[in-house]
Amino acid sequence: MTSSEALTFIHSRRHGGPDLQRMRTVLDRLGAPDRRVPFVHVAGTNGKGSVCAFTASVLRECGWRTGLFTSPYVRRFNERINVDGEDIPDGDLAQVTGEVRQALGEFRDDVAEFELVTLIGLTYFARRACDVAVLEVGMGGVHDATNVIEKSEISVFTSIGLDHTQHLGNTVEEIASVKAGIIKKGGLVTAWSDPGGVLSARCRELGARFIPADFSTLQVRQRSVRGITFDYDGLSDLKIGLAGTYQPANAALAVTALRALRERGWEIPDGAVARGLEKAVWPGRFELLRENPAFLIDGGHNPPAVEATVASLRETFPGKRVSFVFGVMADKDVGGIIDRLAPVAERFYCVEPPVPRAMPAEKLAGMLRERGLRAQAEPSVEAAVKRALRETPAEGVACALGSLYILEDARRAAAF
Repeated sequence: MTSSEALTFIHSRRHGGPDLQRMRTVLDRLGAPDRRVPFVHVAGTNGKGSVCAFTASVLRECGWRTGLFTSPYVRRFNERINVDGEDIPDGDLAQVTGEVRQALGEFRDDVAEFELVTLIGLTYFARRACDVAVLEVGMGGVHDATNVIEKSEISVFTSIGLDHTQHLGNTVEEIASVKAGIIKKGGLVTAWSDPGGVLSARCRELGARFIPADFSTLQVRQRSVRGITFDYDGLSDLKIGLAGTYQPANAALAVTALRALRERGWEIPDGAVARGLEKAVWPGRFELLRENPAFLIDGGHNPPAVEATVASLRETFPGKRVSFVFGVMADKDVGGIIDRLAPVAERFYCVEPPVPRAMPAEKLAGMLRERGLRAQAEPSVEAAVKRALRETPAEGVACALGSLYILEDARRAAAF
């Protein structure tokens, strides 16, 4: 099997929920790789990827071989499965996918894509003898494919909001209850917040220790589009290269989780925490690509995330209106996203992300025009970015967002 054949096999699988018992059977056929690696398990609505990136960077700085499993990808598929900062090589992806395909046996036609990718990631981390792996939940928690793991060193919950309501529930409390399904008996848990007390109640049921982040100790010292300096929980002058008003809190949550891991015997010096945070890289999150005019890409794709992006735009570029290269999934709360963008928007260049769930560009532009906003459909992300750069004055601001699937095309287009 070649890497191209591996990707074809992976992407040919159906979308949908996993069968955790089926996954357990396949993992046992593979030698139970998930039982050979300790895990940091991260769930939530927004900020999961950033928290995973901060956490993995610090663990690497401590000297441990660290796996990182995230989704979706921004630049290429291989970045979803990473060891010590290196994406899975094409040859390894092909080999491990072939092994997993063989282990699927009678389940080959039934396995879902995310289920398959999770099986590949868990197998690869064990083959690389990872000392620890950071796993990002795909969606929800209790029924997510990553929840096939039977124990974790700590369960981490980022901010929880309304997204995927058709699958997870119509209130934040209902969604939190689904996400709480990753909490393990007698485990450690840390969280950004605790909607309705759902997470702490689940911890009491399972005898898990609940350690919420204490954002009252978070103080931002310096902020720019190039990075942020802040204090948290007795640590001073922590630096991160990720901009955005939401990133200090994401980093603080990672610090809370890492300090909690000391209870499990993990040696995590404060110096390694500081170095790891500063070295962390996570593309596509309020990332400045060029100046004059300023052009950013951001992964905000639901109302709470977009609200955070708008706050970052207002703080970084006060008083300026923004031209948006905008593409969304049709199953998102598109109206809610538009409502958050409208107060800072100059105009919209609408595009259709290259995935089946995407909303057509013309339909999106029509929704915007119905709300009295200036919008036009563009034939491609490249065309939209080039037009936005051409029509935005040198002192202005443009930003591509709405779907992670448009960000790499926007990055390439902005490079010219």
